[in-house]
Amino acid sequence: MEPVVTTAFTPWLSLLGGVLIGISAVMVMGMFGKIAGITGITKGIVATLPLAGGPDDRAWRIAFLAGLILSPLLVVMATGSYPKATIPPSLIGMAVAGLLVGIGTSLGSGCTSGHGVCGIARLSRRSFAAVASFLATAVTTTTVLRHVF
Repeated sequence: MEPVVTTAFTPWLSLLGGVLIGISAVMVMGMFGKIAGITGITKGIVATLPLAGGPDDRAWRIAFLAGLILSPLLVVMATGSYPKATIPPSLIGMAVAGLLVGIGTSLGSGCTSGHGVCGIARLSRRSFAAVASFLATAVTTTTVLRHVF
């Protein structure tokens, strides 16, 4: 039997991250009138390509995604090291997980950030159902992966 993998409890970093996510969601809604869902922002980049004929609002979308990608550099600059990965990554596992997340967000018309942060804040019943589905799936998947396989 493999050892149980534990994850570190980081309440202050988690609180800071949550506050920053909330501020960014409010800024996107206030400045652009859009929901700060990563799936929608990413789709919007493709949909606003010149040949797609959509409105050209790629700049803020690209800046938002760049911030997501580059933000680990802030952690390195602040702490001097990358956060430790306590779960060994598996390339195949990450590819399968990414594919399933993509299918799920497409079927659910949004991801955890769109439904969980913005949808629940707007008291959307659809978002409450989506988040309940996300959580149930996460608990089931984690339980199966840690205790069955």
